Amino acid sequence: MIREFHSSDITSIMALWLESTIYGHPFIRESYWRESEAVVRDVYLPAAKTWVWEEDGDVKGFVSVLEERFLGALFVAPNAFNRGVGKALVQCVQQRYNLLSLEVYQKNLTAVNFYHSQGFRIEDSAWQEDTQHPTWIMSWEAG
Repeated sequence: MIREFHSSDITSIMALWLESTIYGHPFIRESYWRESEAVVRDVYLPAAKTWVWEEDGDVKGFVSVLEERFLGALFVAPNAFNRGVGKALVQCVQQRYNLLSLEVYQKNLTAVNFYHSQGFRIEDSAWQEDTQHPTWIMSWEAG
């Protein structure tokens, strides 16, 4: 079910990213995410190591790691929530890296609580000028 990203996945991943990010961030205007599509597709994804969760030919989630340490993306299709997809994807990268950090919006309590359940701890906070919302910087280290 989990496999490495292929370039042919880009359309599916971008559709999943847009749907999931709008769903998970109702406190941020939708147009911000639509305006961010090109940079995600053309800058972040090519720079990252990405794995996808695929079911019956459909991508239901993906995780991306930048610079061997930054969990830059974890997105699960809303119709696949609470089925272990996110947990499996996080465990996939935790098996490959000894130290991971991430940034998550403080208002996204579902994600904050999920990352806590996967062993991530809050290390610091930050402010996102683009969205005018605070984030948590969280990290995990292999034990």
